[in-house]
Amino acid sequence: MNNAPGKADDDVRVALDRLEQLVPGERINIRAEAAALAAEVCRSSSGAAAEWASAFGLPEVEFGNAAFVGTRYSNISTPVLRRLLGTAAAPEYARRLAELAMAAASLGELTMTALSTATVVGNTQLRAAVPGGPGTAPASNDTILPSLVPLAPQTFSGVTAHPKAVASTDPARPTSSEPPPPTPAKPLEQLLDELDALVGLDAVKNEVRHQTQVLRIQALRGTYGLRNPGLTRHLVFVGNPGTGKTTVARLVAAIYQAVGVLPKGHLVECDRSELVAGYVGQTAIKTAEVIAQAMGGALFIDEAYALAGDDFGGEAIDTLVKEMEDHRDDLMVIVAGYPGPMVTFIESNPGLESRFRLTLSFDDYSDDQLVEIFGRIAADADFVPTGAAVTRLRTILAVTPRLVGFGNGRFVRTLFESAVVRQAWRLRDVEGPSVEQLKELRPEDFDDSDADDPAATDLTGTGSPSPPASGVQGLPT
Repeated sequence: MNNAPGKADDDVRVALDRLEQLVPGERINIRAEAAALAAEVCRSSSGAAAEWASAFGLPEVEFGNAAFVGTRYSNISTPVLRRLLGTAAAPEYARRLAELAMAAASLGELTMTALSTATVVGNTQLRAAVPGGPGTAPASNDTILPSLVPLAPQTFSGVTAHPKAVASTDPARPTSSEPPPPTPAKPLEQLLDELDALVGLDAVKNEVRHQTQVLRIQALRGTYGLRNPGLTRHLVFVGNPGTGKTTVARLVAAIYQAVGVLPKGHLVECDRSELVAGYVGQTAIKTAEVIAQAMGGALFIDEAYALAGDDFGGEAIDTLVKEMEDHRDDLMVIVAGYPGPMVTFIESNPGLESRFRLTLSFDDYSDDQLVEIFGRIAADADFVPTGAAVTRLRTILAVTPRLVGFGNGRFVRTLFESAVVRQAWRLRDVEGPSVEQLKELRPEDFDDSDADDPAATDLTGTGSPSPPASGVQGLPT
């Protein structure tokens, strides 16, 4: 089904203009992330690249690069939305992002795959705008990152991805660089119960409990004036995506507050793009301001190894090491990523090796654990998979390779969201479906062998469509 020529890119331009009007001080950043999000939605649609280029005024050859950048927006909020969290503009910005995603589905040939991806991406942004929603900082971290002076644009090839440059006159954006105020600490036992309630992660849970006891005893010794050895509090998390690293990091930050190690229990999440600037000398400023947001709490740096290997990242690492030394009583840092690259990252700077001595390994979930996670996700959304549907889920899990980058919890969340799309398509001719029909997930809702599949989307949890060799297609019913 082909949309009218020129109509789709006009719709995208209108949606983009609405986004830019909402936060005028972020126009360059908005255009960059909107281009990436739109490319991810229509990446497999015939003729989409040309219409995408027309909508965003970019060279058609940049379509693939933009789609690669946009893959993450199926799992996390966009950078501009992340910086708007806690402001009145965040929910409206998320809604307009979802509108742009749906408009982008019509770029090129409109397909059910594009509609499904638009639904997943849009829902991710809408959920992120809810305090404490997935892919965001926790509700206690309601102060956004500080504004910076405009910097020279960074690019992924030719598509502009400008660092944050916020107009100080924008009423929708607070400009304070002060970290958030402390939130009431949860009782330690409640936090440990929440940790124990997580699926799997037995080794991680044991290590966190052990570390908690050490810190508790150290705090008690301090009350009696006893000296404590200089034990490091910073942590390295290694493992594939979707294994609960961010969830555990939030709990650890709160636990450190509960035992009196940190005055605030908030967690600030970032990656290389939020630490590195466009010029030497400005990265240190940018990194220091992000760290200031985490002061009194914890800083979580995802894919930290991306900082190693160039002068800009090295400047960020040097600043991080210095801030960790200067604020050893007010800051905890957790770095995360794949095991091999994280070893290289820690070895890239002697200061890192002396401060990160404890590594927690997040193993891939077993099939039983992934089925349990799927069940929790479904129950939270008022869906009930039939026994046959669970059997189909287990078959899919059994034939899916556990390669580096396997999405784990993200994998089953994507399976769930795709199944919901297929269920809606299955009920398209049912007028007035019953509550049971609306809640029920059947085996065919997991089947992507249909040529008109409404949810043939990312099953890896990393933002890339699963390869045909995964064995998922054409499973017997």
